[in-house]
Amino acid sequence: DHFRGFDSYYAIPGKDTTARNGVWRNGPGMELFRAVEEKLGKPDIIVEDLGFLTPSVLQLVADSGYPGMKVLQFGFDGLGESSFLPHQLDTRNCICYTGTHDNDTTLGWYQHTAHQNQDKVRRYMNTDASSISWDFIRICLGTIARYAIFPVQDLLNQGSEHRMNTPGTAAGNWEYRFRAGLLNEGMAKGLRQMTELFGRFG
Repeated sequence: DHFRGFDSYYAIPGKDTTARNGVWRNGPGMELFRAVEEKLGKPDIIVEDLGFLTPSVLQLVADSGYPGMKVLQFGFDGLGESSFLPHQLDTRNCICYTGTHDNDTTLGWYQHTAHQNQDKVRRYMNTDASSISWDFIRICLGTIARYAIFPVQDLLNQGSEHRMNTPGTAAGNWEYRFRAGLLNEGMAKGLRQMTELFGRFG
């Protein structure tokens, strides 16, 4: 989580009540990961390489060889090009997500994003957006990313009221619960067909 902290981090004195006296310090870098691999072998690590990334952080990601994150929702946030758009993925060594625990559900995101973003989604995916969560799942599965991951809320086409977490807020988070019986045979069949179509089965 927050992989950039292994490159550099902001250190604040424990007794301080504000971040005013903090300073940037170098993180452990590749030395830590070499030590981990020496003791445990190559671990299955996914790098959370989101947010503001400096060239040295990007270099650390490359040096580590660990796959990074590509979140589809981010790719449609604005009309310009984005490294999160499927046609911009330049390596299989990444994980494609429709969204994460810190994002709105895909349906909720689509309903609340700007009209220009909605239009971009519809044109990019050639869809009428009547089942937007499954459109995102299909595109996610169809990327070259090593793995495709999506929240169960997207499988269920659930809206913002089912969001897992809203960063920066102290209440109302992590209350989502999956209820038995919500997934059905139709969903399972559709997911299997898409998984097989894009060579991700077995």
